[in-house]
Amino acid sequence: MMGSSRWRIAVVAFFSFAELLMPIEADEHEHTYTDKEEVVLWMNTVGPYHNRQETYKYFSLPFCVGTKKTISHYHETLGEALQGVELEFSGLDIKFKDEVMQTTYCEIELDKAKRDAFVYAIKNHYWYQMYIDDLPIWGIVGEADENGEDHYLWTYKKLEIGFNGNRIVDVNLTSEGKVKLVPNTRIAMSYSVKWKKSDVKFEDRFDKYLDPSFFQHRIHWFSIFNSFMMVIFLVGLVSMILMRTLRKDYARYSKEEEMDDMDRDLGDEYGWKQVHGDVFRPSSHPMIFSSLIGSGCQIFSVSFIVIIVAMIEDLYTERGSMLSTAIFVYAATSPVNGYFGGSLYAKQGGRRWIKQMFIGAFLIPAMVCGTAFFINFIAMYYHASRAIPFGTMVAVCCICLFVILPLNLVGTILGRNLSGQPNFPCRVNAVPRPIPEKKWYLRLIFFVQYFIFTSFWAYKIYYVYGFMMLVLVILCIVTVCVTIVCTYFLLNAEDYRWQWTSFLSAASTAVYVYMYSFYYYFFKTKMYGLFQTSFYFGYMAVFSSSLGIMCGAVGYVGTSAFVRKIYTNVKID
Repeated sequence: MMGSSRWRIAVVAFFSFAELLMPIEADEHEHTYTDKEEVVLWMNTVGPYHNRQETYKYFSLPFCVGTKKTISHYHETLGEALQGVELEFSGLDIKFKDEVMQTTYCEIELDKAKRDAFVYAIKNHYWYQMYIDDLPIWGIVGEADENGEDHYLWTYKKLEIGFNGNRIVDVNLTSEGKVKLVPNTRIAMSYSVKWKKSDVKFEDRFDKYLDPSFFQHRIHWFSIFNSFMMVIFLVGLVSMILMRTLRKDYARYSKEEEMDDMDRDLGDEYGWKQVHGDVFRPSSHPMIFSSLIGSGCQIFSVSFIVIIVAMIEDLYTERGSMLSTAIFVYAATSPVNGYFGGSLYAKQGGRRWIKQMFIGAFLIPAMVCGTAFFINFIAMYYHASRAIPFGTMVAVCCICLFVILPLNLVGTILGRNLSGQPNFPCRVNAVPRPIPEKKWYLRLIFFVQYFIFTSFWAYKIYYVYGFMMLVLVILCIVTVCVTIVCTYFLLNAEDYRWQWTSFLSAASTAVYVYMYSFYYYFFKTKMYGLFQTSFYFGYMAVFSSSLGIMCGAVGYVGTSAFVRKIYTNVKID
């Protein structure tokens, strides 16, 4: 009874978690209006234009609020909370198809402190974001004159809203009414609303926010086609070379089998067959290794599923939906982590499987949450909207404890029972074989694929998730090909420690990606400040590490299949 009640609690927690990640409310997402019905203008955030993640509440600047106070309640999702969405009611009275002439909705009493706040915002090119019916609108706070001595505030928000039937399909903002900032004066803030019919379909209303340059530049298509053809050539070349080399190895080993014992002793035996009694020996630190493989398989599953969902659904149309979907899919795929990590740990003779399960379950969440909480302290110091609320932290911890951990336990139990038996094609010797000294060129294997992945940075991927899926497939194919070649050279040098080699040679991609992030930061952006710098390099470290773990797991799985295949087909005494 106690066991069934625990499972019931876990199921309830999972569906409660799914409900937490669902978009705001059902009635708010119908997006249909009747004439004269209230249309809400939400004020989101404000911040420096060059620091896209350094955002603050809109009313952290001394803007004034409109006269209207009553508003339907807004519920934010977990993805929005983690992304720093801070929607606040503007107080502007807007009704569907009801035009409003220029109307003053409030006045700012500009003392010295408020003027200094606006001047600082204008000097740092502050922009703000608003939402009408989930359509984003951007505007600039103000501007300075050519000499930079006088500063002006835009005081007139001119809204033009397009509708198709009973739905809003387009919103445009024009900022007018430039007023010089002079202390101890009153600045009137005004707005107007103009409605116009539009032929834009409701399903296509976000197309104006997408970057169409991807389809306009042939160089992008050429780069993708070139990369794909290079991968096909690489796979064919690797397959041909390995098949010819392996055929020669099999022929040589077959000829050695026909020799008598004296000729065999006098012969010079070498190659990967000599380590058949050690090649399936457990790796060093099997608990950490199996946890990394399980986490990498889960990251691959998450990437694959999220891209598929993004190809089917337009996730960019809902605030925080991409992050919410990724969190939900990560939690739901926790059994994948437990299955692959638990089965591998069992095959390697591990006995402390509960400890391995905890490490595998919390390896990625601890890395992500640790980085997020560190950056959160800086965000709290800056009073930025990216500061994660305490309630959201508790929610994330509850997801880890009551959703990810139980599902990981289920996967671990299934993995140990279904595929945890060591069914290797060769016996493992009781005494490890001595490893000969490696040649100098074998130490350069880890750096070979750095140069292969440079072709993937030759183009940008915007919202075209189909091409993102193609890049993921190319990445996996190249990773497997490179790690198989590395492993073959390693085994041919009679070094049987291929598990960590296959993982690290594939995971070394993360080093290249993180190095590229430094180049991008210093030469491609104008970011500045402690918060933005910490945010950028902190989360780039998380992304690079996750990519490295995923590539390492993919490389190991592909290499493991290759090693089992070649030792299954060779005759062992």
